[in-house]
Amino acid sequence: MTRPIRNGRIRMTQGTVFWREVGYGPTLLFLHGSWQDSSQWLALMAQLGQKFHCLAPDLLGFGESSRLPKGNYSVDLETDCLAEYLASLRGQPRVIVADSLGAWVAIRYSLQHPEIIQGLVMMAPEGLSHPVLDQRWQTMRWLASPWSVRGRGLKLVAPLLKLLGRARWLQGVRQRQQKLHRHRAACRLLFQRRQTALKAEWINELLPQLSIPVLLLHPEQASHETQLANTLCHDLAPQSQLLAMPGDESTVWQTAIEKIDVFVETNTIASP
Repeated sequence: MTRPIRNGRIRMTQGTVFWREVGYGPTLLFLHGSWQDSSQWLALMAQLGQKFHCLAPDLLGFGESSRLPKGNYSVDLETDCLAEYLASLRGQPRVIVADSLGAWVAIRYSLQHPEIIQGLVMMAPEGLSHPVLDQRWQTMRWLASPWSVRGRGLKLVAPLLKLLGRARWLQGVRQRQQKLHRHRAACRLLFQRRQTALKAEWINELLPQLSIPVLLLHPEQASHETQLANTLCHDLAPQSQLLAMPGDESTVWQTAIEKIDVFVETNTIASP
């Protein structure tokens, strides 16, 4: 029988954190992706909640957690808020399951709290520097900015692009802009900060210090950026495993239930 999902809210220093919770037993923490909130994990938690205690908070600015008044988001701030939230719990998580932005936060939290976290299951971690990923950042930055010269110029030449048969390309650009504007916290955190602030939080130089096991889910049908991020993380993290998965990025988590179960059982020990 499927256990009911419970919801909770707690006031932290930076704002209120909302989370979803289900099950009993060893605790697993789920951190959502850049364009998601904790509802991303509902189907997975329904399955794993039969055996584990599953927690899935909304990061600050996402879902039902507090928005920051001035929009001053950073990965360090998200990590500090997560640490404060987890410190308020009776049982600490031993494994974190995380996607994209959540993986960035998970890595930094795990490095700060090696006495707690014993393993990570991730896909497409953000926070890695590489020429291809940096170019993607530049592109998304001008798409995210309402005052971008390139963005305003694109509006002026839109009729000409349509005449030249570029209507589909133009539609794709507009869809990406709409996605960015719908997810303001992710947009500000990833693409509307100074590059110097991002560099201070990059994880390239930190990953070699990550001594815990890391399982990287690697979909067969994934974007070039996802494949690159997974490969970079695998090359830099000493105890990482790249696991090829069938399907694409939208289905990979549901097909990974058994893999996550085995990983938790193999790589964790009971709390003292």
